[in-house]
Amino acid sequence: MASKLMTPGVYIEEKNAFPSSAVAVGTAIPVFIGYTEIATRAGKSLLHQATKIASFAEYVEIFGAGFKSKFTVVPAAAGDDCFNLNGVDMAVKINNNNTALLFNSMKLFYSNGGSDCYILPVGLYGDKPEGFEISVSDFLGSEKTPNPFALLEKEYEPTLIVIPDIIALGAEAAYSVYQQVLNHCAKTQSRFGIFDLVNSKSSTTQTVTEFREAIGVNNLNYGAAYYPWLKTSIVTPTDVNFENIDASINLEELLPEPSAKEIVKKFKSIGTPNDTDKQNYNQALKAASPTFIHVTNEIRSQLNILPPSPAMAGIYALVDTARGVWKAPANVSVSMVNTPTINISSEEQESLNVDVMAGKSVNVIRPFIGIGTLVWGARTLDGNSQDWRYINVRRTLIMIEQSLKLASRTYVFEPNDSGTWSTIRTMVNSFLFGLWKVGALAGAAPEQAYDVQVGLGETMTPNDILDGIMRISVRVAIVRPAEFIVITFQQKQQES
Repeated sequence: MASKLMTPGVYIEEKNAFPSSAVAVGTAIPVFIGYTEIATRAGKSLLHQATKIASFAEYVEIFGAGFKSKFTVVPAAAGDDCFNLNGVDMAVKINNNNTALLFNSMKLFYSNGGSDCYILPVGLYGDKPEGFEISVSDFLGSEKTPNPFALLEKEYEPTLIVIPDIIALGAEAAYSVYQQVLNHCAKTQSRFGIFDLVNSKSSTTQTVTEFREAIGVNNLNYGAAYYPWLKTSIVTPTDVNFENIDASINLEELLPEPSAKEIVKKFKSIGTPNDTDKQNYNQALKAASPTFIHVTNEIRSQLNILPPSPAMAGIYALVDTARGVWKAPANVSVSMVNTPTINISSEEQESLNVDVMAGKSVNVIRPFIGIGTLVWGARTLDGNSQDWRYINVRRTLIMIEQSLKLASRTYVFEPNDSGTWSTIRTMVNSFLFGLWKVGALAGAAPEQAYDVQVGLGETMTPNDILDGIMRISVRVAIVRPAEFIVITFQQKQQES
């Protein structure tokens, strides 16, 4: 309205015809916490900073390449994958402090549908070619390093938390960090953790029991666990060369082929080899020595065994984009995966999917003949809860809560009266009606799918208004997956 009506004339007054609308927040934007080669952009360090990227090429540009893990060739022990060398069973084993999973995990993430994500580097390995030490304090904070979860409290956008590197420390360290992830997700009410179990040579029962006993009982509905690890094809033959073999190993003695020994001698005679010399040397060894090829293939095979959480983060993003967050991220193929490390049968999965004691469900990734490797579970760690049993239910409610929270900020300090109540009711109803139309909410009619109440005598007392409190009650019927389909067959009497 014009501030003064004193001069004769025509005045224009515009009024808003529609209430503010609620817009759905992003649902599959993971933050990956771990170790990178570098962490710089425009000359500024990004260490201990959550940085958003949109592609794997952008990751390489900002955070560098993967760690060049070193392996040794030693006499095989019981249970090792071995090969015969000069009549002796030998095995390839990774050196201590040489496991860095984030780089290949990012490849797996983008291969399975990942898009935008955040990277939070807690340490660098670029200046530690011989190995770097993973520390729990890097993930929980110390006097020297900030707590990553405290840093993430200042970031609004991430909705998933993935920490592939921590599993290299083993069960005790990894599962203690997972507890902090669950606490963080419950505190922010806007995130969900994707967890791995250790890649142990113990029995599946023992591995799962160890996880269930260590993960605790707090905030279990804010996370999901996946098992087993995956044999991927992320690492290609060109990614592995002689530099992956520990320098302490004398290839001239290791390789039995005479031509290979001569190639090693000639390479040693080069003072300081350049990149071209190294490339030619590697190609010559492959051409002359089947043993060298076998050793590098064993190294590649081990590097290709990755935890499932990065693939699942990509699948969450893929399913959310194609169907919506209300679709369970299950019965979906896992890309760039040859097979899981363990083939778990239907009978074996029973005790993993349903934990009668504490409800700590573990989702299984299984191979199916003629179909491929599928995600065959959709439960949170709170698998016995009628409210929070399914991942899609938990994540859909997170989306609804955060979307309406953002939309309602407009009305903070607005008059707490019937006009504002009506506007908010209309806004929330409109948002939920849109979700019902696309199938996120269950019900034959909108009134069966959701209910919104706000107002004096409905959700508030006179004292609430005096205290400046506006209470809005929202009830929703989120669609649940058909986890068990039972088809009943019965014979009937012949009628003609």
